[in-house]
Amino acid sequence: MIRDVAGSYRRALQCTVQHYCGWQPSADAIDALKAEGAWNNDWDASLELLRRHGAALPDRAALIDVFSDFYFGGDPEGDPSHWTGFIGDEPLLVDASFFATLSQRKVRWGFVSGAEPPSARFVLQQRLGLQDPPLIAMGDAPDKPDPTGLIRLARALGANTEAARVAYLGDTVADVHTVVQARQRWPEQQFVSLAVVPPHLQTMGQAKARTIYEQRLKEAGADLVLNNTEALLSWEGVMA
Repeated sequence: MIRDVAGSYRRALQCTVQHYCGWQPSADAIDALKAEGAWNNDWDASLELLRRHGAALPDRAALIDVFSDFYFGGDPEGDPSHWTGFIGDEPLLVDASFFATLSQRKVRWGFVSGAEPPSARFVLQQRLGLQDPPLIAMGDAPDKPDPTGLIRLARALGANTEAARVAYLGDTVADVHTVVQARQRWPEQQFVSLAVVPPHLQTMGQAKARTIYEQRLKEAGADLVLNNTEALLSWEGVMA
């Protein structure tokens, strides 16, 4: 997890649902839905929250346009400098030195993201300054928890040609389930599920919610729950 999306993707989800039915789901409601492990795609999560609230369901393509207006505030394929949406409210959780350290330690890295390609590229290339980073984004593979994207990236990074341990770090139950399913599909390869609690649950006053979220990640199959993304550098699997 490299950015805090509480004020962007999750906010766009809330505003999209409110746009259609006047009700805005709480952060707890979104966390509970995400904990089910089947709603990594925020468009589908928006539709599911509307359905559970008893609202009339809009056309999916129309909902995507509404969501995109909130999130990008401009043409997703256009000039990012013209975007005025919530994407501008995403604090980064790491910087370029994080990936430089991984590379120095001979750790190969890449990204399997449920974000739209323009959003993922904007964060990785423009904000973090990474040069053509290995990336599987929305549309490049089936949505998580389907492990196709993770397996494809792992093979591209060399896991199919040498003995290697593949670790995947994510902040949702769907991320954990992705690793679990990758093990089932590719049993000869060692996969490790590393998890981290989203930043909005790491603030003061959220201790109980954080504990519950951590437990859900562990119950889903996470091998280790880290305090934050930067703690990955202290994990024995990437220590120099």
